[in-house]
Amino acid sequence: FQVDLDHLVKTVTLRDGRRYWHRCERQVYEMVASELEQHAERGSTGPGAGVADLLELPYTQVYVALSFLQERGCVIQRYRRNHPASGCLFEDAMIEYHALREKGPE
Repeated sequence: FQVDLDHLVKTVTLRDGRRYWHRCERQVYEMVASELEQHAERGSTGPGAGVADLLELPYTQVYVALSFLQERGCVIQRYRRNHPASGCLFEDAMIEYHALREKGPE
């Protein structure tokens, strides 16, 4: 992952070495984090389709946001539902986003 021009970017490398990128706008990322925090008790369904449908957001952008949140330990998945790992998911999500932006890709 990296942050490029206010977009969270996930790099995917294929077996043959070719790469492509998925992007998530910061506004979408914030909406996903906020939605998960507001509905922590029920969790969001599936790997992102429920959130994308509910908020009428592009699926790919929601998947990028959720992948990043899961990788950074902000979101955990139980029984195919995404749940916040703490009571302050939005703050955790923004800390991770800005830390990545400041530090750059690993």
